[in-house]
Order: sequence, then structure tokens, then C-alpha cells
Amino acid sequence: MSRSSSRWMSLKSPRELKLMREAGLINFQAHRIVAELVRPGIKTGDIEAAVAAHFEKEGVIPLFKGVPGVTPYPAVTCLSVNEQIVHGIPGDRVLQEGDVLSVDTGNKKNGWCADSAYTHPIGKVSPEASHLLQVTKKTLEIAIEKMGTCQRWSEVAAAMEAYVKDEGLTVVENFVGHGIGKEMHEAPQVPNYVPSDFSRRNDFELRPGLVLAVEPMVNLGTDKTITEDDHWTVSTADGKASAHFEHTIAITEDGPLLLTAGPEGERWPDEIIV
Repeated sequence: MSRSSSRWMSLKSPRELKLMREAGLINFQAHRIVAELVRPGIKTGDIEAAVAAHFEKEGVIPLFKGVPGVTPYPAVTCLSVNEQIVHGIPGDRVLQEGDVLSVDTGNKKNGWCADSAYTHPIGKVSPEASHLLQVTKKTLEIAIEKMGTCQRWSEVAAAMEAYVKDEGLTVVENFVGHGIGKEMHEAPQVPNYVPSDFSRRNDFELRPGLVLAVEPMVNLGTDKTITEDDHWTVSTADGKASAHFEHTIAITEDGPLLLTAGPEGERWPDEIIV
């Protein structure tokens, strides 16, 4: 998004942020349900069913189900295992000891959206996988911190990218975060790295009322991706593991506000990463 068009970014009022927070709490509760279920031996389809039941009980609209593509996306969650980066379709796959599972989901309540993601270790994982999860989670934490002190997104993205590279991992560049509000995807695009032309064309100010879905995706190996035959699942080109963490975050006069945090301000549904 160009600087000249940044005025078209939607800025939310305090009243609207409160409405988005309602959707955010429902999303956090969905991730808490998943955290209680994930273990070796469970099928990804069972996790999907639990989140779908939660959304139905809350009377909200799942954001992901029916998203257009070669075929409409068929589920309310994206459950991506190991080398799968994003858009993994739940089904009969049984989680195994040592897997990592990225869970991405979103909902719309009373016309307002929330979107968040969390990556779980399944049982005991390798040191490399544990490092991957810790770094990806920390990358999002860095972004949240910097959103309270930086003036422009490029400053935040630079800090995220530098940290990941210093840790010997790679940032996925084919997928980025996004503005969010009445629609799941709004302007601006929110990269987790600094594109070569970013300061010239796409940078934007961090202004009160701006709400962003910030979602670093980090790989153990190459940042190159492939799309699987189901037309949705995106995986690493080298088959090495990937992780994904995301919050819906509002910029306010008092600093960043995590709309998808827990009722007591908890940032994550399960703090245990081995």
C-alpha cells in the first residue's frame, strides 16, 4: 500500500475496538480448547470439530470456512503440521510425538473480526523444533513491543526480520499479515520483513485506531514455499518445519492492545513450549 493511499486505511473508534475485543476473546477461547486437546494420537479433524462446535455455540461466523479458491476452504481452522506453513486442511491425519501443529482460526461477531494463530509442540519435540517455536513466538512479542515505540511499520518489520536471521532461521515472505476490522483482510499488508521497495511504496504509520493481524511465519530451512495438490496447503520447499504465531493488535493512545488475548490479558493459551 502506498503512502499516498494510507489515508484509506480504516481506523477504529474505541467503541469499535470493544466490539472487536468480543470476537478476540472467542478466538482466544478457541485456542484454549485446542491447547487442551493437542496430544499424540488425536486427529486434526477432531480439533477442527471442537473449534467448529465452539463457534456454533457462541453464534459467530467462522472467517475461514468457504473462503474462495480453486475449491472453497472447507474448515473453520487451518491446521498445519510440521513442514506445512499455513492453510493445512483438517482431516484424518493423526498427530505424532515430535510433530509441531500450527493452529490458525478466526471469527466474526456482530460484524467485527478477530484472527489469531498458535503453534503447539506435540509431546516431546526435537531441540530444533523447540527453538523454532520459541523464536517465532518471540518474533511476535518483539513486534508487539515495537508497535508501542515505533512510528512506522518498517521499523517493526526490520526488528522482526533481524531477530529471526540472528537466530539462524528464515522469515516466510510469500505470506504477510493484514489490516482487519469488518473484513478479515483489510489494508494495509503487514510484512514480517522489509521488502526492498517498502520504504518507498508500502510503508505506513502506526496510528491510533489502526488494527493489524500480525502473523510471523518462520522456517527452519528455506523461505521458499510450495502449494500442495489440495490447492490450499502451503509447505516449505525443503520439507523442514515451520511455525506460525498471530495476534489481532490495535494501536491505541496507550500503546498496543491485544484484542485476541485472554480475559486476564494472557497472551497465549498454553505457555509450555519444551
